Amino acid sequence: MSRVGKKPIAIPAGVTVTVHRDKIEFEGKKGKLATPLQPGITAVLEGASLVFTRADDTKAGRANHGLGRALAQNAVRGVTDGYSKQLEIVGVGYKAKVDKGKLEISLGYSRPIAYAIPAGIEIVAEKPTLLTVRGIDRQKVGQVADDIKSLRLPDPYKQKGVRYLGERLIKKERKAGVTGA
Repeated sequence: MSRVGKKPIAIPAGVTVTVHRDKIEFEGKKGKLATPLQPGITAVLEGASLVFTRADDTKAGRANHGLGRALAQNAVRGVTDGYSKQLEIVGVGYKAKVDKGKLEISLGYSRPIAYAIPAGIEIVAEKPTLLTVRGIDRQKVGQVADDIKSLRLPDPYKQKGVRYLGERLIKKERKAGVTGA
């Protein structure tokens, strides 16, 4: 039995769960999400908990069992609390601001980069060098945060660039044979 898949999901008050043949819909105070049900996996609402079972014990069945349960758990947490990731911008003159559905970020290139904020995602510039990406869909929040980070990955020598808040980087020594300071 899948260790993740056999755990029931506690449904908090205020969350409505609708189980269909091929998907599960969740609705809470933050919004509405739907997760797919893989073939061979069934979901049953028992009181205030959601229980997943699988039809067979094949490798794919076991993997889909845990996957389906994890996606449903993420959806429940998303519609109740939501997800957020914080990005830190490090470098002289590197800054960001949010204006009319676009993120304008200066990262040392000749022009600032205009990033269109996708639907369902909120980006807040708490400081010019600190961004918070919020939303109810965990995958979408992580993807947007990674897209912003990939605009200027941290340099291994000077540590300049965009990184997650609290991310530890390994700093490289300067190259051998370089003279001067």
